[in-house]
This record gives sequence, C-alpha cells and structure tokens, in this order.
Amino acid sequence: MTGVALRIPMPLRGFTDGADEVVVTASTVRDALAALEETHRGVLTQLLTSEGELRSFVNIFLDEENIADLRGLDTPVPNGSVLSIILAVSGGMDSKAKDRRLSELRVQIPRVTPSEAQSLQQCGAVLLDIREQDEIVKGSPYGAIRIGRSFLELRIEDFVPNLSQQLLVICNGGTRSLFAAEDLRRLGYTDVRSVTGGFDQWKSENRPIELPYVLSQDARERYSRHLLMPEVGEAGQVKLLRSRVLIVGAGGLGSPAALYLAAAGVGTLGIIDNDRVDRSNLQRQVLHTDERVGTAKVDSARNTLLNLNPALKVEAYDERLTRENVEDLFARYQMVVDGSDNFATHYLVNDACVKLGLPNIHGSVFRFEGQISVFWPSYSKRPGPCYRCIYPAPAPPELSPSCIEAGVLGVLPGVIGLLQAVETIKLLLELGDPLIGRMLYFDALRSRLSEFKVRRNAACPICTEAAAGRRAGG
Repeated sequence: MTGVALRIPMPLRGFTDGADEVVVTASTVRDALAALEETHRGVLTQLLTSEGELRSFVNIFLDEENIADLRGLDTPVPNGSVLSIILAVSGGMDSKAKDRRLSELRVQIPRVTPSEAQSLQQCGAVLLDIREQDEIVKGSPYGAIRIGRSFLELRIEDFVPNLSQQLLVICNGGTRSLFAAEDLRRLGYTDVRSVTGGFDQWKSENRPIELPYVLSQDARERYSRHLLMPEVGEAGQVKLLRSRVLIVGAGGLGSPAALYLAAAGVGTLGIIDNDRVDRSNLQRQVLHTDERVGTAKVDSARNTLLNLNPALKVEAYDERLTRENVEDLFARYQMVVDGSDNFATHYLVNDACVKLGLPNIHGSVFRFEGQISVFWPSYSKRPGPCYRCIYPAPAPPELSPSCIEAGVLGVLPGVIGLLQAVETIKLLLELGDPLIGRMLYFDALRSRLSEFKVRRNAACPICTEAAAGRRAGG
C-alpha cells in the first residue's frame, strides 16, 4: 500500500471540505477512490456508476496517463504518484438536460405547499432554508434552520442527526430544493420533501417570517471556528454579539476575562474601575502597556479591546463601585464578572446580583492559589448559593492580605480569569454545566484543580426567600 495524492476538481470540493488535494493510502486506483469515500462520504457516487465503473463524464489520470489507456480502475499506483480527477465542464447545464432532470425529481421527491409545510413544521418537522446569506438577509421562514446549499451536505448532520426526522427543504422558487432533497436522501434521510414555490410563495401568502441577524463577512472570518461548532454556530455567535456583560475590575482577573470575551465576540462589554495603570500592574494585568502607566485603567482597557476587536462596544466607567451606583449599573447587563480584589466589593457585587437576579461569575486569587464559582440563587434549572452563603464574613486581614502586601504569581490571575470567561460564555450560550453549586480551587504549585460542592445557607441574610420578602417589603 502506498501514499497517493488525489487532485479534486472544483465541482467535487464540496465533498472534501474545500480541499483541492487529498492524500490516501492505496495500491490501485480503485483502492484510492474507496479510501477517498471513507473520509469524504458521497464523492464516490459522483464518480462511479452503480456497477462500479467510471461515469462517462469522468477521466482519471495517473500522473500524465489516462487510466483508460492503462488498466482502468485496477491500474497500480506507485508510491508518491498523483491521480487527477478531470470532469467534463461547460458554461452550464444544457437546458434540456436540466428540464429533464427536474421532471425526474418532481416525480421522485415528495412536494408540499407552503401551507402544508407550515402545518408540518408545527407538528415537529424541520423546515430547512437552503438559500445563501445574501438571500436570507431579506427574510426567512420563522423557525427555519438555515444552512446554505453549498454547505448542506457537510453540516446537516450537526443540526439534524436523526436520519428519520422529517425535512422540508425550501429555496427561493422550489428548484434548488429539489436537488438538495435528492442529496439529503442520498445521505440517508428517509423523509425529505421540497416546498413548492419556495420562499417567494411563502412570503406572498403572508406566512410568518423573520429577518435574521446575518453576520458580516468580517465576522464570518473572525468567528469561523465558532461557526464550525454545532454547539455555537451562527445562532450562538449572534447571541454572543447581542450579549451585554459587565466586568468589575480591569486588573489581574478582569484583564484575561475581558480579552477572551472580546475575542469571542461578546458584543457589549462594560468595565468599571477607578484605578490608574501602575507599572507594578503589568506583571499580570495584560490589558495594559508600559506606555499607558498613569492613565485610567478603563481607558487603557477600552483601547486594547477595540484594537483586538473593533466591532465591539466597550462601555467604560471610570468610577468606584458603590451602593449608590451598583444597582443602576448592573441592571444594564445580563451578568457580572467579579474581578475585584477586596471583600467589600465582593459582597457589594453579590448583594446587587442577588437582588437583580443576575449570575455572578466570581474569581479570586492569593499568591499561588485561586478560586472560581458562579453564584446565582435564582437560576431556574438548579438554584445555587450566593457568595454570602459560602463566606458569611470576610477573612481577617492577617489571613487574606492584598496582592500589594502578599504578592501574587503573575500568571495565576490569567488562569482564573480565563475560567471566568469560559463560564460566562457557557451561560450566555446555555451550554454545558455551569459552576453553580460548585467551586473550583486551583493550586498552581501542585498543578492541581479541585472541585468542591457549595450549597445554599438556609440562614443567609441575602438570598433566602425570607430575605427576598424583606427586600420586597422595603
């Protein structure tokens, strides 16, 4: 068995994730095509007939020789050789051939009207809009899954893994949906139907539509790795772009949290801090630079974040968080990342988050050790404790000196702040199991991450039902 490079023509690159060359291990041309099919399903049916012979519009060359002049598909392939797949191409499909094929598909593919499609969708069928982004920006059927035709075969299983799920395919006029339905059936979907008249008829009948937020080309490039993940995808990225997160403190914890939330595309980041950049901060507060020493931390943070991601909105508050401003400020955001460095602010953040029902993504560090948890007593799925449930009173100064007094390993806030960013994104996208009712404790010297269960305190003066009743009663 030898290594062989298969050169893929452009019409087939939709089956190879865009790759123009695929290397396989094979001893004959037939083996090479079989190996290609193993990693890129569907391509073989484009090249071979049901009898296993090359289709009449396909030629394969071994280096410079047409295999038809050698031993055909049984031609041996030397190590390091190149197989070039060449298809017959022209300016477009012959209209008679296209019409003939459409006639065949109208017989083979079940069709439904927009009215029938809407009823089936309400009963659980998946409506699949296969139009491209420049078409969808003008509107799409409400509740449809949107996968452009060019990526349909590559991504459909991420969105619809159940091959028996009923699929209703819609395009603009009802033609592309027939071809797409045929390909979906080849992939193994057993109940695929085409919507006659397409979106044009759907819209003309005043059926429900929505104007989805469509990512710009810049955003598609920037967040391409998110878009590839079915757990995030375009819908998740749009949710991030529409999110609002407040970070308390532009210091050691706030710096990595802000950087990664900005890079991930959280659309609006608020940062509150009334401190100035000091040279001693630069060992850990990576938002800031030496040339900004003496400037407001929030201004420095804004400059860094906008240089990283110019599309963000950064709301900077060069002020101290106090009882007078905390509730008004927090009410503007969906959640709060607590990157503060003193107990008074931890309790202030906690109490305001509990009152407003916001998640509090808490982090704290001391020399070589760090803690992170999510405090959210009003979380509907699994209410957890608040900060006061775990720490009803602060540690005495001798047991919890500040970083100025005790120092801190510079990279430690990076670890904890990054975990805070992870938890924030999970909460925004409603993914996974957030750190509610759990605390992670990181020991850098031992490289050990421990998890502890944390529970609500029935006597907590802040987050119990009795405390809520007292607040409601004034």
